[in-house]
Amino acid sequence: MTDCGCEKARRDLEEYLRNEVCSTERGDIAEHLAHCEGCADEAHVARTLTEAVARACQEKAPEELRVMVAEKLRTAGLASA
Repeated sequence: MTDCGCEKARRDLEEYLRNEVCSTERGDIAEHLAHCEGCADEAHVARTLTEAVARACQEKAPEELRVMVAEKLRTAGLASA
């Protein structure tokens, strides 16, 4: 494996974090992140943001809010009864 450099590491960071790169590229990016503080910091921020968004997507609005929104949509003619 070889250090792929900042440009490639940053370009492919999202795919790397989602495990969407081949094992060779994954190893190269991991090696780069291990030796480049700037890219490692960027990866940390991206990973933290991705995890926060994933957690937020699992949350449900309170029942009272969902009923209120559905009623407003029906009143506006934007939802079926």
